[in-house]
Amino acid sequence: MAGNFSTVECPDCENEQTVFEKAATEVSCAVCGHTLARPTGGLATIEGEIVETVEAR
Repeated sequence: MAGNFSTVECPDCENEQTVFEKAATEVSCAVCGHTLARPTGGLATIEGEIVETVEAR
């Protein structure tokens, strides 16, 4: 089963960025560098508010 993409709002600068929910590497905000997603071996831990989820088909 594939994963989904989520638009996450950065808690520091409110930038919205799209991340893969099963990220294999740490994802940082492109504007301020705050960590938005941390890999856990399955679903990534999201450290911001999920604004929207796009399901992969």
